[in-house]
Amino acid sequence: GGGVGAAMADGEALVSVDYEVSGKVLGVFFRKYTQGEAKRLGLVGWVQNTSHGTVQGRIQGLTARVRELQEWLRKVGSPQSRISRAEFSNEKKIQTLEHKEFQILR
Repeated sequence: GGGVGAAMADGEALVSVDYEVSGKVLGVFFRKYTQGEAKRLGLVGWVQNTSHGTVQGRIQGLTARVRELQEWLRKVGSPQSRISRAEFSNEKKIQTLEHKEFQILR
């Protein structure tokens, strides 16, 4: 094997990570803005409101871009939102994207 995968910089590897954001994130277009930011970064996955007042979902894409969205979810969010906590879990490297686009789930 030519070791092509190993030659890729870490930021070029594909990763998948789950997230949950707490705070004032419902009714402030949080999902719409998250989708817009994800699309801008070329990421795929999903976002949805939970029954306990948080927003959760999954992000997949280039590591460096995923990091950017994680930072955005931690600190920025939608204009009217107040993020108290963003938690990330189940991070893993993936070979191919498992989603076609970034969707808002109902």
